[in-house]
Amino acid sequence: MDCFTFEDFSRFLFALKYTAGKHRSQRRKDAARTPFVNHPVEVAELLWRAGEVRDMTVLVAALLHDVVEDTETGPEEIRDLFGKDVLAIVLEVTDDKNLSRTRRKELQVLHAPHLSPGAGLVKIADKICNVRDIAWSPPLDWSRQRRAEYLTWAEEVVNGVRTYNRGLDTAFRNVLAEGRKELEKA
Repeated sequence: MDCFTFEDFSRFLFALKYTAGKHRSQRRKDAARTPFVNHPVEVAELLWRAGEVRDMTVLVAALLHDVVEDTETGPEEIRDLFGKDVLAIVLEVTDDKNLSRTRRKELQVLHAPHLSPGAGLVKIADKICNVRDIAWSPPLDWSRQRRAEYLTWAEEVVNGVRTYNRGLDTAFRNVLAEGRKELEKA
C-alpha cells in the first residue's frame, strides 16, 4: 500500500486547484470543447494508474505541465509555489510557443532522449492522452491524414523517451494501435 503524508496530499490538491484556476476559461480543441483542465488531470491519473508512479514531484508536475506553455504564468511562479524540482520537469516538457509548430515538433523528437526520468514519464502520459483525443475526438478541422501524421509523430517522440516504465509503454503502444485502427475506419 502506498502511503503519502498529509503534506504530500495537500501539495497535490493545491496543484490541482492551481491548475484548474489557471486553465479555467480554456477548452480543448476537440469537437466537444472539453474543459482544458481535464487534460492535466488525465495525465496525472495515467501516471498513477498505468505507470504506477508514486513520486509526488512527478504527479504535481503532471498537473502543471501545460501551465507555463498555455497560460500567462511565468516559471518563477511555479518555482515559488511548487519548488525547483517541479519547475524543472514542467520546463522540460514546455514548448516554446514563439517557434513554429513544425519546429516545436522537431524539437520534441530531438529532446525526447535527453529528458529526465520524471519529464519522460509526464511526456509519455501526455502523448497517450493526446493520441486518444486525436484518434477519437479530434478537432473538427483535422483531416484523417493530419490525424495519422500526428500519431506517427507522437510515436517518434515516445520512442526517444527513456523511462523504462512498462505500464506507460504498454498503454502508449495499445492506444497507438487502437488509434490507428480507428483512423482506418474514418
